Amino acid sequence: MAENVEEVTMSDGRKVSFAGKRKAIKSSDFVDGAVQVRIDFRNGVSKLYTVPAQHVPKSACHGGEQKFGDSYAGVDDVEDMIQCCDAVQENLNKGDWSARVEGSGIAGSSVLARALAELQPNKSMEDIKVWLKAKTQADKMALRQSSKLKPIIERLEAEKVAKASKVDTGALLAELGA
Repeated sequence: MAENVEEVTMSDGRKVSFAGKRKAIKSSDFVDGAVQVRIDFRNGVSKLYTVPAQHVPKSACHGGEQKFGDSYAGVDDVEDMIQCCDAVQENLNKGDWSARVEGSGIAGSSVLARALAELQPNKSMEDIKVWLKAKTQADKMALRQSSKLKPIIERLEAEKVAKASKVDTGALLAELGA
C-alpha cells in the first residue's frame, strides 16, 4: 500500500492519485499520427504537449535509448549489462514493451554462465544462457555456491578484478620477492 497518497482533481476533471513526494505524472500516446505527452501536476494542472512531427523519430529513438539504459541501471559488470539489453530486445521481439528487466536479477549471470561453460565445455554459451534464463534467482544463487562452480566463479571474478585494476599487483609483489 502506498504511503501518503493524495487524490487530486485535475483541471480537466479527472482524478489522479499522487503517491509520496511525487509532483508530476507523465503519460503519452500516439493520437492521429502525433505523439502526445500529458503531464499531470500535483497542483491540479494538467498539460497536454504534442511533439512536432519532425521530432517524432528522435522522440522514438530517445524512448528506445531510455528503455535499454534503464534495464542496466545499477549493474556494474559490462557483460551483465549486455544481458540486460538482450533481455529487453527479447521482450520487444515478443511484442512486450511494458515488461521490465531488472538488472539486479541478471547481475552475476555472465560469470555464472562462463563458469558453467567451463564446467560443461560440450555445451554452447547460447545453450547455457537459454538454460539459465529458465532458472529462478534462488536457483542461480545456489548454483554459484555449489562445490563444482564456486571455485571457478571465484577465479573468474578474481581475474575480472585483476583486469580492471590499473595497478600491476604482480610487479608490486615481485618487489617483495613474492
